[in-house]
Amino acid sequence: MNFEPSRSFAIEKLNNFIEKNLIEYSKFRNFDYGPNQRTNISCLSPYVSHGIISEKEIIDKCLKKYSFIKNEKFIQEVLWRIYWKGWLELRPSVWSDYLNDLKKIKENLKDNQNYLNAINGKTNIECFDYWVNELKNHNYLHNHARMWFASIWIFTLRLPWQLGAEFFMKYLFDGDSASNTLGWRWVAGIQTKGKNYVASFWNIKKFTNNRFDNIKLNENPSPIVDDRNYSILNNSFLNANLSNSQDLFIFENNLSFEDSNFNDQSFKNIYFVFNGNETRQIKLDEKVLNFKKSLINNQIEDLKNKSLNCKMINVQDLKDIKENFISLYPSVGENLDYIKSNNLKNISFLYRKIDQYSWKYCNKGFFNFKNYIPKIIQELI
Repeated sequence: MNFEPSRSFAIEKLNNFIEKNLIEYSKFRNFDYGPNQRTNISCLSPYVSHGIISEKEIIDKCLKKYSFIKNEKFIQEVLWRIYWKGWLELRPSVWSDYLNDLKKIKENLKDNQNYLNAINGKTNIECFDYWVNELKNHNYLHNHARMWFASIWIFTLRLPWQLGAEFFMKYLFDGDSASNTLGWRWVAGIQTKGKNYVASFWNIKKFTNNRFDNIKLNENPSPIVDDRNYSILNNSFLNANLSNSQDLFIFENNLSFEDSNFNDQSFKNIYFVFNGNETRQIKLDEKVLNFKKSLINNQIEDLKNKSLNCKMINVQDLKDIKENFISLYPSVGENLDYIKSNNLKNISFLYRKIDQYSWKYCNKGFFNFKNYIPKIIQELI
C-alpha cells in the first residue's frame, strides 16, 4: 500500500483501479484482506480528502468506462464524503460540541489504563490490536475495519467515541472532520439516534477472509444516548465576487487548482496554507503532517511548471493580511476554526459547484441524499 504524495500518482492510481478492479468493486469492496492486498478497493480517499483529485473527476472517468448502473455502488461511496461534509455544514455545532466534549473527556481519561491499552494495541483482542498497528504504520484502514474498530472501541472496550475519533484523526492520511466525526457518531448510535453499528465475530471472520478467529466481543450493546438536537442552518454557500489579479488562498482540502472551478481565473498569486500542530486542536501524527506538506509542495511545483506564481505559507500568516482576500472554502474543521477564532473577517470564500449543488440535499439521511445522485451527476458531470 503506497500513498505517494502527488497528483500524477493519484490519477495513475485511479486509472489503474478503473481498468482492473472497478467492475468487481461492489462484489468485493467489504473484504479486508490486509494492507498488502487492497486491489478490491480504490484507496483514493487520502487524495480525495485533500482535493488532489475531485469526486467529479473520479465519477467522470468511471462513467466513461462503465454505465451508471455498473458504477452505482462505487459512485455512492465516492459521494458519501460530500454528503457528510454537507450534513456538517448545515449543523456546524456538532463539530464544536465534539471538540468541547473531547477536551473534557481527554483530561479525565488521559491516564486510564483501558484507554492506554487501546491506543497502544494491547487489548488482547487480536484484530483490534492488529488494526491499531496497521493504522500507525500505514496511516490507513479499510472502511469495514474502521466500523469494526469503532464498534469494539465503544461497546466492548467501553471507551468514549470522542477519543476514538481523535485517535483516527491523528493517524489517518484521509482524516476529515466531517467523515470521521459523523462516522463515529453513526457507529455509536447518535448520528441516527437509537441505531448503532455492532461488530460481530462472524462478520469480522468472514470479511477478513478468516484472518481472525476466536474474537470475544460485546455483540448486544445498547446505543449511546445523546439528547442534543441540532437545527439546520440556512446557508446558500454563495461565491464571493471575483476580479482579475487577486491573490487566491487554498487550504489542505482543495489542493488541486487544476481541477477547480476557478482554474481559468487570472490570479496574481496562489498561496497554499499549511496548518501545523501548533494551531490544531487535534494534534496529528508527524507522518500525516508530512504527507500534507508534501502534497502541497507537489502542487506548487506542478503549478509553477504552468507559469503560476505560488508558495506555501503557515496558517498563522493569515493574521498579517490586512486587505480583503479570497480563499477556496476550507469546510467545517480545524482551518475554518482558525479563521473564526482569530476573527479574520477580511476573508471571502469560493465554493466548488459540486458542493453548492449537493449540500442542499444533505438536510436528511444518506438514503434520501442517494435518491438525488442521478440528478447531481446529470447537473455536474
